[in-house]
Amino acid sequence: MALGLFCRAESSAEEPAAGIRFVEIPAGTFYMGSKGLGPDYDEAPLHRVTLTRPFRMSATEITNAQYEQFDPSHRALRGKLGFSSGDNEAVVFVNWFQARYFCRWLSARTGRNYRLPTEAEWEYACRAGSYMAYSFGDQLPNEALKNQEEHHAFRPVDLTVAQSRPNAFGLYDMHGNVEEWCQDWYGPYPADDQIDPVGYADGLYRVTRGGSHSTPVVYLRSANRMAMIPEDNHFLTGFRIVEAPDPETKPLPWKPETRSVSQTRKKWTEGPATPRFEEPLVYVKAPERSETPMYPHNHCPAVTWCANGDLLAVWFSTISEFGREMAIWQSRLPDGSDTWEEASLLCKVPDRNMTGSSLWCDPETGRLLLLNGLEAGGWWRNLALMSLRSDDNGANWSRPSIVAPEHVPGHQVIAGMIRSREGWLLNTCDGGPDNNEGSVLQISRDGGRSFSSPCGPRPKTFQDGGVGGVIAGIHACLVQRRDGSLMAFGRGNDVTDSSGRRRMTRSISYDMGRTWSYSASPFPPISGGQRCTMIRLKEGPILLVSFTHHPLRVPSDDKRMRIDGELKSGMFAALSYDEGETWPVVKLISDGNYRFMDGGAWTGFFEMDADRSEPRGYLAMTQSPDGMIHLLSSRNHYRFNLAWLEQPNKPIR
Repeated sequence: MALGLFCRAESSAEEPAAGIRFVEIPAGTFYMGSKGLGPDYDEAPLHRVTLTRPFRMSATEITNAQYEQFDPSHRALRGKLGFSSGDNEAVVFVNWFQARYFCRWLSARTGRNYRLPTEAEWEYACRAGSYMAYSFGDQLPNEALKNQEEHHAFRPVDLTVAQSRPNAFGLYDMHGNVEEWCQDWYGPYPADDQIDPVGYADGLYRVTRGGSHSTPVVYLRSANRMAMIPEDNHFLTGFRIVEAPDPETKPLPWKPETRSVSQTRKKWTEGPATPRFEEPLVYVKAPERSETPMYPHNHCPAVTWCANGDLLAVWFSTISEFGREMAIWQSRLPDGSDTWEEASLLCKVPDRNMTGSSLWCDPETGRLLLLNGLEAGGWWRNLALMSLRSDDNGANWSRPSIVAPEHVPGHQVIAGMIRSREGWLLNTCDGGPDNNEGSVLQISRDGGRSFSSPCGPRPKTFQDGGVGGVIAGIHACLVQRRDGSLMAFGRGNDVTDSSGRRRMTRSISYDMGRTWSYSASPFPPISGGQRCTMIRLKEGPILLVSFTHHPLRVPSDDKRMRIDGELKSGMFAALSYDEGETWPVVKLISDGNYRFMDGGAWTGFFEMDADRSEPRGYLAMTQSPDGMIHLLSSRNHYRFNLAWLEQPNKPIR
């Protein structure tokens, strides 16, 4: 039967085992997907699908009362963050495995076969004969709309099922209320006709469908595809089930992408002791061809050296920083080359914002660790932390794993992971998207398998003149000092020095990030489009790179810095030999040669010469074992060594 040639199916009697009502969905043929334009590329190609057997689908999403017959402990999660407290509200905070176990429990209890729907079954049932954006047409009825915008803060809504009219099959809430787990592994659609498709044999993410509350309505379309790491759970996602035999179709083969990368371990030698500043390079290079689009806004880099001598950079690519199209891309500078390779996709959880990355290479083993933020939906306030590992210089990466599962503030990752003298991995994360929400420290004591904040879920905020539980400013950079204390600088929460000037705040913690004290640094505050960075050099000094002024204002004399007795503007480096107490060496990141450059992202075009350097950018930095310092802005790669930094200079005045 072709889709669209039937009338509304009649509902069956209530299922007594768990109080679940099912409706009959007939066999049929339909066209699955869409044109796949822009960020919806994964909905193409539009392809013909035949479902040869009818099935029964739950008329609503599984509710709290139904799910808790299987797992009574879930009752403790009712009302978490203000969502889903009632018996008849859709269950949330359930991962893919828990949804599947519910189906197995119900099957064992009733002697019938229950499972999650395949992605094809779900879209077929959702469309119910319609090829418009929604089964109801081009718009959804008002009663189906539940805070259909990207959430910045949690805004609870009633998730009671069946509060708006059903589709032509008699199914409720197929557009919104909560996302719904499907059985399939996520992957690209095949182009040819499919019969009873079941997706891929393996993969990284499990499909979710239908969109949810607190989500732009475009993500509630019948064709829209989403997915999640199977272990993930949050306030947007629940599930519904089908009663049907397990499909007998053979799944599509899945093979993770492998990159051609040299595996020869580099024998590092010390670089020349003479000053070196090499020609800046562009590391963000769009590929000529890619199945996944690389978007116009490429920003927020992280960088590390690899055991084979390569340099590896990652960043996010997006249309909007609030967007769910955001993906993590990578590029590589092969050992001995002066040309970065074309960019390629490293990681994309479908329809999830992924703001913030950090990269680290274990100097003993060569293992690479990528730490990344992962939103429940869009925006970047409520992220979990996920990680990937590579033991072959980035040729292959592990499956993404959840290393801090709560989707809450304090998980927006900032580049600059370090290993403390205790052997712990330390990484800063923004406390929130506002300049004055500060940064929190995330610590892993198990080699990156899990991260937690020492200051707890609700740290004491920045206290000008006092002690707080957060680092002053967002986008914080961090080092550990010789005495074991931590020192950090960030953007925002600026303080006034003894002469009345606003200054970037220096944050110090003597208890591994539980509390921080604040003081004025000698450096000017930074603002929009700017992020500072800091590392300890292998030779001993601490190196901070920041900016001399707010880039959107013409730098008058009091907004620039005097370096070598002259007014300078743009990106500068500062060296401290006494653990951040003084910074006697300050230098503009420029060799004095004139260049007209593109900084990408928020920076745009700028002129570089003896008095001017890049005016803004999100910075990340690493020092390779040969002593070369590699500094990335939002598009450009700068290379220099300590000897160049230490050429005669005068301190800030």
